[in-house]
Amino acid sequence: MPMSPPSVPTRPLRVGVQLPEVEREVRWPELRDMARAAEAVGFDSLWVGDHLLYRDPGEPPRGPWEAWSVLAAVAAVTERVELGPLVASVSFHNPAMLAKKAATIDEISGGRLILGLGAGWNEPEYQAFGFPFDHRVDRFEEAFAIIRGLLREGAVDFAGRYHEARDCVLLPSPSRPGGPPIMVGTKGPRMLRLAAAHADAWNAWYTWYGNRPEGIGPVRDKVDQACAAEGRDPGTLERTVAVLVQIEEGGVPSRGGREPKVPPLTGSPQELAGELRSFAAEGISRVQLVLDPITLRSIEGLGAVLQELDRERRDP
Repeated sequence: MPMSPPSVPTRPLRVGVQLPEVEREVRWPELRDMARAAEAVGFDSLWVGDHLLYRDPGEPPRGPWEAWSVLAAVAAVTERVELGPLVASVSFHNPAMLAKKAATIDEISGGRLILGLGAGWNEPEYQAFGFPFDHRVDRFEEAFAIIRGLLREGAVDFAGRYHEARDCVLLPSPSRPGGPPIMVGTKGPRMLRLAAAHADAWNAWYTWYGNRPEGIGPVRDKVDQACAAEGRDPGTLERTVAVLVQIEEGGVPSRGGREPKVPPLTGSPQELAGELRSFAAEGISRVQLVLDPITLRSIEGLGAVLQELDRERRDP
């Protein structure tokens, strides 16, 4: 399914924001207010990390709220913004049940879900919650077949080494024919081939390309090569990236004790808007901003960046 066009015709790319994960403990009333503020100031999308537990040397354990419950709640308190997991680890869920969750949230949101999927990477949370960490790409491939089969076709009959869904039917049917668009977050060659073969969009985390527009080229080339290997027109796979943005000095680190490995984007609204336009020039149609610090004030302040993006296309 094609990803939806920009809600603001003059905006060069769609701009989303990730809600807090483990930067600090955030309760639901604050998450709700952040979601509503992001919609009010003009963000195009809201994103939630799908993790269970972080353990960093020298730091106490940190854990976020369960992602799918948060997404359902955010869907119910917003009206316009798209929303999705950035990205959902398929190995935390029975794949048929994950498809059921996605269809339900797409219904609650009125067709605003983007289903971000990945194979997972954070071994301590797998160990703590009892999920297998081995053969993650093999497990993803089987789960992906079940998920997209149910969402796109409505039924599957699948028996693999790791997963099965025998004579499984997804009812009620998704609110959108073919279900929500699917975005795969990956940089590995085999996962890129799966994304090229079956996904609507591809996503990169900011550390993978150096958090700068000039770093997009090499990873974009790998995506193009994967599309070519699958016989797909590269222009039909949407390119999306997360971008780390620091709003003020002394902010909260983006992932608790896991310090960012790349410098954040900083600057005035005009400078940040210019950086985002540079991402668009590199073929990126959607960004998910990871804010440092991630607060209601940060979200509201970035409204000026969105206004600048829109103004740049209107002005001669």
